[in-house]
Amino acid sequence: MSLSEYLSPPRLTSRTWRVWQRNRFVFVRTFRVNFLPPLLEPLLYLLSLGYGLGVFVNQINGIPYPEYIAPALLAISIMNAAFFETTYSSYVRMYFQKTFDAIIATPLSIEEVITGEILWGATRSLVNASIMLPVLVVFRVVDLPLSLAILPFALLAGFLFAAIGMCFTALTPNIETLNLPTFLFITPMFLFTGTFFPLSILPKAIQVIAYFFLPLTHVVLICRMLTLSQVTPQILTSLAWITVVAALAFVLAVNLMKKRLIV
Repeated sequence: MSLSEYLSPPRLTSRTWRVWQRNRFVFVRTFRVNFLPPLLEPLLYLLSLGYGLGVFVNQINGIPYPEYIAPALLAISIMNAAFFETTYSSYVRMYFQKTFDAIIATPLSIEEVITGEILWGATRSLVNASIMLPVLVVFRVVDLPLSLAILPFALLAGFLFAAIGMCFTALTPNIETLNLPTFLFITPMFLFTGTFFPLSILPKAIQVIAYFFLPLTHVVLICRMLTLSQVTPQILTSLAWITVVAALAFVLAVNLMKKRLIV
């Protein structure tokens, strides 16, 4: 495929939502299992890091440590929900459950199937954020009502990570290989994107890499602005970065998956 083919926009119809509806139906049937991780995750991190390590850290830039890491926990959950939905889960549906084969046998196209998968990944981010946010409100580590803006933002950020995850799924030769983007891409973002300590204390080179190449940096920045009610013009730059990269990753993911699935 030429570069223009990799970046050609997909042809979609309203049937795309059928894939989303199918995944939603399966999710609802197993909702109790899916409900626990995003509910327990903020509790564990807040208790162990926010209130445990927070005794020693106390404040960062004048912000109590539990309030400093609360938006990062939201951002990490948004990332994980979408990314792992379109990597491991999509891979299982594609090869082990043969779900993609069954759907493509209907009038739906490959482009519509992949787009539906990515949209469902974004929805999973929204679900996780919706479950986590009330927990953080109870602990009084986020400000209302501005923190509610994280919910629609979770869809955009989730779409970004879902599209990136689908790119990795299109390129990986087997499910075990998906461990590589997890360890080499997700783990560094978990640690070095301003999540648990400021980016400013890191070497300049790492700051540049984090800002330009690690999407979670911008998601954490926006979540922190919203939960602390400290919105600055930088939010527009981060929103623009996320939107542009999400659009590019989406088009690339669809075309890479077309190349993989069409033999």
